[in-house]
Amino acid sequence: MFSQVSRSSAISSSLKTTTTLVTAVNKQFGAPAKFEQTAGEPQPAKLTTDTLNKFQPKLFCVQTKTGISTAAQVRYAHTDLQVPDFGYYRREGVKSPNAKSGGTEASRKNFTYLVVGAGMVGTAYTAKTMVTELVSSMSASADVLALAKIEVKLSEIPEGKNMVFKWRGKPLFVRHRTAAEIQAEQSVDLSSLRHAEHDNERVQKDEWLVVLGVCTHLGCVPIANSGDYGGYYCPCHGSHYDAAGRIRKGPAPLNLEVPAHTFVDEGTLVVG
Repeated sequence: MFSQVSRSSAISSSLKTTTTLVTAVNKQFGAPAKFEQTAGEPQPAKLTTDTLNKFQPKLFCVQTKTGISTAAQVRYAHTDLQVPDFGYYRREGVKSPNAKSGGTEASRKNFTYLVVGAGMVGTAYTAKTMVTELVSSMSASADVLALAKIEVKLSEIPEGKNMVFKWRGKPLFVRHRTAAEIQAEQSVDLSSLRHAEHDNERVQKDEWLVVLGVCTHLGCVPIANSGDYGGYYCPCHGSHYDAAGRIRKGPAPLNLEVPAHTFVDEGTLVVG
């Protein structure tokens, strides 16, 4: 218990304080409770390194530390382990542990080089065969190759006439020129030509002119023995060619193309 008495400020010099200490009494109400602890099912032991070490014998057992707080047991019997044997894969010259392998090193390397070299040759041959087959599959078929060259019988073309053949999907003009046409074309002034070429540069034989019948302007097919110069005339846009296949008038920029051709004999022409 704590009590305090205070007077007014006029007589504040006199103060009285009284303190009384009373001991508290702790009383228990009701009957005391009784607690009993029952044992549950035992937990299974964890098979860890620490728990297994507890079952090892402590006497005459040599141990070594292999890590932080980690013990490793030294095994005294290894009857349950099978040591691997690689003798089947080893060569005879290196099986003996007492013999030096340097004496058979050359022969062993030669065999390895032989196997590797044979494998590389086989791989190269296989790759060559595959590439050849691939390229052959992309080449022209037999019927297309048959049309790659055309044979013309010159005896069937009379003098002064022009015959049309089909070669590689394009019209082929073979013209049997007269002596007057040959003389006229050879005497043309090259300075007057848009695409200057002499007549001798466009023919192998003076009497035979071989050109493709495709106008160099837009790919039309000219008409033979027509036009202002008696050669070829393209009616699409008015291009005029002479008897040598040279452009003389109109929008065409170049002369008619001369394909590769040969004269096998006096009466046979092969184009292509």
